[in-house]
Amino acid sequence: MLVKVFIKNMVCDRCIKVVRNELLEAGVEVVEVELGRVVYKSLDKEQDARKLYNVLNENGFQLIESTDRILVEKVKLSLIRLLQKLPIEKIGTLSSYLSEKTNCDYSRLSRIFSYTENTTLEKYFIKLKIEKVKELIQTSEYNFTEISQLLDYGNANHLSRQFKSETGMNLTEYKALNQNFRNSLDQIL
Repeated sequence: MLVKVFIKNMVCDRCIKVVRNELLEAGVEVVEVELGRVVYKSLDKEQDARKLYNVLNENGFQLIESTDRILVEKVKLSLIRLLQKLPIEKIGTLSSYLSEKTNCDYSRLSRIFSYTENTTLEKYFIKLKIEKVKELIQTSEYNFTEISQLLDYGNANHLSRQFKSETGMNLTEYKALNQNFRNSLDQIL
């Protein structure tokens, strides 16, 4: 029987690799692993569920069972994926993008997200974008104007104001520190 489970805190390709490898090592017949989701074949559902729980727990992941929490995780992963390929390639508004990616009405998404995470979708997305800005500053590949364009800001001033509001320092100050002050994506909220 195929079993599909949703997992919290899977935010990058390394997470996928770790979960896949650890499950295979534990003897779970993995069919597919992607951000936030694992599909596996199971002949003994209880035993495989125990193995899955142990692997996730040992590696800092959590099984998600609530439908609302699954929806919230889908939103988070959709936004993380959006920021992985630059420039940002969303057509239309953030609300229409998320509705399409999750097959859910935005007002419902927004309400569930705010209730579950104690912040709005928009504020969460800003936090993700700021972490991406920090990453791009550290690579020194782009200037501030290019970074603002890659991340779909109207202009560099908008990015600068938002960065200062979130971090307490301006872009130049952050760059001059030349240190990694990035937050892990699974620790943003």
